[in-house]
Amino acid sequence: MAPRPELENGTSDGPLDRDGEGAKSKDGVILPAYSTAALVDDEQQESHDPWDLPALRDTGVKWSDLDTKGKVMRVVTSVGKICLLLGFLYMFVCSLDVLSSAFQLVGGKAAGDIFQDNVVLSNPVAGLVIGVLVTVLVQSSSTSSSIVVSMVSSGLLEVRSAVPIIMGANIGTSVTNTIVAMMQAGDRNEFRRAFGGATVHDFFNWLSVLVLLPLEVATGVLYRITDIIITSFNIQTGQDAPDILKVITEPLTKNIIELDKSVISGIATGDPAARNKSLIKIWCKTRTEISLENVTVPGPANCTSPDLCWTEGNITTTLKNVSETINVAKCKHIFANANLPDLAVGLILLALSLLILCTCLILIVKLLNSMLKGQVAVVIKKVLNTDFPFPFGWVTGYIAMFVGAGMTFIVQSSSVFTSAITPLVGIGVISIERAYPLTLGSNIGTTTTAILAALASPGDTLADSLQISLCHFFFNIFGILLWYPIPFMRVPIRLAKALGNRTAKYRWFAAVYLLLCFFIMPVTVLGLSIAGWQVLVGVGVPFIVLVIFVVVINTMQSRCPRYLPGVLHNWDFLPRPLHSLAPWDRVVTSAMSFCGARCCCCCKCCRKGEGEDEEKASQMDRKGLEMYDNPALAKDEGPTQTHF
Repeated sequence: MAPRPELENGTSDGPLDRDGEGAKSKDGVILPAYSTAALVDDEQQESHDPWDLPALRDTGVKWSDLDTKGKVMRVVTSVGKICLLLGFLYMFVCSLDVLSSAFQLVGGKAAGDIFQDNVVLSNPVAGLVIGVLVTVLVQSSSTSSSIVVSMVSSGLLEVRSAVPIIMGANIGTSVTNTIVAMMQAGDRNEFRRAFGGATVHDFFNWLSVLVLLPLEVATGVLYRITDIIITSFNIQTGQDAPDILKVITEPLTKNIIELDKSVISGIATGDPAARNKSLIKIWCKTRTEISLENVTVPGPANCTSPDLCWTEGNITTTLKNVSETINVAKCKHIFANANLPDLAVGLILLALSLLILCTCLILIVKLLNSMLKGQVAVVIKKVLNTDFPFPFGWVTGYIAMFVGAGMTFIVQSSSVFTSAITPLVGIGVISIERAYPLTLGSNIGTTTTAILAALASPGDTLADSLQISLCHFFFNIFGILLWYPIPFMRVPIRLAKALGNRTAKYRWFAAVYLLLCFFIMPVTVLGLSIAGWQVLVGVGVPFIVLVIFVVVINTMQSRCPRYLPGVLHNWDFLPRPLHSLAPWDRVVTSAMSFCGARCCCCCKCCRKGEGEDEEKASQMDRKGLEMYDNPALAKDEGPTQTHF
């Protein structure tokens, strides 16, 4: 055997650890080498694609090996787990409903104020970000859409100006499942898949807006198509959209809180009385009485008729029908008699709903992990992720779209459906490639319920509300035609995987992404829009040019670097914080360590969890440490070990 070369410090380049350092103990003694089998396992682990669905193995006793008592216990346990799963799922959906109410109490009136500035709404970019902000504030695209419909029907907003707001609402509704994905941050690979599966919805919406908003501004294609449909068909008023989910959840949620959503619409449409009203509904049963009363009017022209008009000096009086609302029965929810301001109730419900949401999600994931094992897991994964045989494989995705649309139509909420499949993507039951068409179908499903709701509008507002709903529908249809039929154009999947990899490595980046995309950027663009279109163009155009330049250079660096000058082959010429998250990670880690050492028990728990992950990883490393089965090496090794 040839002598091994010496390193500069006199030690040999023996077995290397994962960081490339010599595998030595603290006193300089060389540790046992990795076995050949361990090296092969490490290589396979390195080459393993983290986006591959994990193998869910059955670790229990086979059914055939159980006695009668064991079989009965297994059946009882399985039924109990299913009942618990349904219970936690019910609480999860109810917590989403309460979360939406909490956001409306905290930011509902602010959302109404945002809608009031009609000059800003005429700017399509401002309308887009207003749609995002309002939907994030109220956590409901249907609420923001209903505000837009009421503004259009009252003449405060044109249908053409409302189209960008509907696009923004489509973006804002995807924030819920992104928040849900953050609850799986405990496991790195689960978080990678869950966050990627959630943000594929975000990227689809943002990319669709980047293409369709300029096209709509330039040609008005959505407005023209929907206008042709409205004028071509004699559309009659329909029935209310089915409310299946609320029938199930309302017995619980209406005992927690009930809101008067007309207050937000009243603020948006400029009703001064609505500003002083509370969003919390106090009286759930009222009746309206109409009576004839003498009313003072500015002049005879304002009288109901010449016969019912009296003038005494400068005072003109007429007889009018006056409606009076009489309160009959109070609501029975827990805040009906609380006498608390909307903000206080909203913050209480926000904390409560987030606590229940996190708890239910963690328990749902644990139950699914314990139930989806063995043959059951194999069947479920095959049904959900297997394509039809050639040449009909392309049909599978479109069937998944129909499934997503149908399920969303049933539950009447795209947020609920996408939030429900996010944990399944995280634990590896549904692949991100299958979650993508399910999400696209969910987008279609939520527009169909809006269309049915629009058909139930009064005759004077039917055309406008239906046209806005159809704009929402065709926006999603055009987005699907752009980003799904051609496999190469399924860019949202690649972007979501890249973001999932980034957030799995730097988990704090998920919170930065949420704040940046759904708050900081929309607020900044709104502020620039209020300052004037000159300021918006002056700041926005250089930023867009910079983003395009960076994207083009990154693409060329990976595909054709020979066409770039040497300095642009990488970004090392820039300060490291501008092209790497590692320096920022050190800052965040230091801040969390300081927080954990001083006052934050939550940070201590996080650090404890990270320490457990590191300990598990080191235990896995130690399992691979074995001596070579070589008698010569065993013979050479004496009571004391020396450096080679």
